[in-house]
Amino acid sequence: MPKTMRLWGPRSLGVALGVFMTIGFALQLWGGPFQRRLPGLQLRQPWVPSPGPAVPSCPPRQRLVFLKTHKSGSSSVLSLLHRYGDQRGLRFALPARYQFGYPRLFQASWVKGYHPQGGDTQPPFHILCHHMRFNLKEVLQVMPSDSFFFSIVRDPAALARSAFSYYKSTSSAFRKAPSLAAFLANPRAFYRPGARGDHYARNLLWFDFGLPFPPEMRTKRGYPHPLRDPNPPELHVLPSGTGSRAHTLDPNTLFHPAPFAADGHSQLSHSAALDLGSSSFIQWSLAWLDSVFDLVLVAEYFDESLVLLADALCWGLDDVVGFMHNAQAGSEQGRSAVSNGGLTAEDRQLTAQARVWNNLDWALYVHFNSSLWARIKQYGQSRLESAVAELRARREALAKHCLLGGEALDPKYITDHRFRPFQFGSGKVLGYALRSGLSLQDQEECERLATPELQYKDKLDAKQFPPKVSLPLKTSKLLSP
Repeated sequence: MPKTMRLWGPRSLGVALGVFMTIGFALQLWGGPFQRRLPGLQLRQPWVPSPGPAVPSCPPRQRLVFLKTHKSGSSSVLSLLHRYGDQRGLRFALPARYQFGYPRLFQASWVKGYHPQGGDTQPPFHILCHHMRFNLKEVLQVMPSDSFFFSIVRDPAALARSAFSYYKSTSSAFRKAPSLAAFLANPRAFYRPGARGDHYARNLLWFDFGLPFPPEMRTKRGYPHPLRDPNPPELHVLPSGTGSRAHTLDPNTLFHPAPFAADGHSQLSHSAALDLGSSSFIQWSLAWLDSVFDLVLVAEYFDESLVLLADALCWGLDDVVGFMHNAQAGSEQGRSAVSNGGLTAEDRQLTAQARVWNNLDWALYVHFNSSLWARIKQYGQSRLESAVAELRARREALAKHCLLGGEALDPKYITDHRFRPFQFGSGKVLGYALRSGLSLQDQEECERLATPELQYKDKLDAKQFPPKVSLPLKTSKLLSP
């Protein structure tokens, strides 16, 4: 079935029509709503044999919409898209600066070079991937409906830690709180809905996805006030690292960490299981996202997600081999945060409180973690493990070949401004410096891997919109009265 139909609901025509009508109502409610291998790049260790055919048998997907969520590993995904599109001369839908009017809902008119009346004379866009608050109706003005839609989510507890450090000067709620623990112990003492930057302080993923907030979550004064559903739906999720065992989350279980399984994995901890509040509204919103997004990656299973992304896009594994970007020093991005193993009692309580406070984001995370592991089961666990091992080996080989020190560096050691990441927030954002002595071809490829998102956006902008060269004025005109 064509994507135009799948976008609007399940494959059944009757159900699709009903969902289409519901979506129409929702849109009104929301404001109308890595070249397969690197030629010439001599690696210090050989490639691991690919588990699949060297050349994919299907055509690669090159019309892509990536919803770049905040503090979820999305900059690393963006780096892959920048490099892939740049190598192939694809056309990016770029913002005038670095974001599409965020935190306002995305508008097609904010895309540089977009002309609504351009017709067939306007070159098509291939990739839309920079920060925005998702607005499907306007996205479809820029990108075709058969584009591949994907995004990434992160455990709200890990996201809260990162966001508090990064946005402390931006969010009034974070700025007033002496620590994240103090904030989560009594968030309503600091948080005011609608206050400047406070969308960073609660349910940031839900906000980025452009979803409306349940009416029941607001009192007359505008403060969030979740109502308990007397019959909350069960949320099914696969435990970390297994991909085969189902675990039912009980939304009414508060502050009771789940026990460890026999294999050492923790069941997906619902130690501060949330009061989902308007659960039917939440489930409808998740179903709507399922009808729009082809794949949602999970930051805690980043490499597994990349393998599934390459498979879904019919890309080679090299196309999704890259370095982590915009990571803060000391962060644990890419490690499972759904397990409580190794956490102190204080950390476990903070995790629980963060999931309760960000209850909508936790529902999102549980849902898409479950769908990711269902997809892994379909892909094949052993096949996935082999591909992940190959991806990591290739990344390590590239790091040793390209990077000074073979790893991310404190920004003070990065002297080349082209590779020094933008510094924001209280933590240091790590970046990369290239080894000397690289061949010209290797230098070019390694630069693509190491360039931070803002500098790469500027590079793509200059490529798509080269500055106009003005003709020099004649001297006689300059001297004439």
